[in-house]
Amino acid sequence: MSKYIAYVGKNCVACGACMNICPRQAIQVKNGKKAIVAPSSCVGCGLCEKTCPAGIIEIREREMLHA
Repeated sequence: MSKYIAYVGKNCVACGACMNICPRQAIQVKNGKKAIVAPSSCVGCGLCEKTCPAGIIEIREREMLHA
């Protein structure tokens, strides 16, 4: 498992750009709601962060999410 993971901020506009670019299909947008990252699939590659038009996706260390 990667040390890094994508974190989607609360202001996600649910456009689906991150979901479409993710090579691991680790991000889902359902019913027009905030994107959700599957921790077991995300490898923290950063493609979603670079693609997000709202700029609210960040790549963080997994441990930081539980602090």
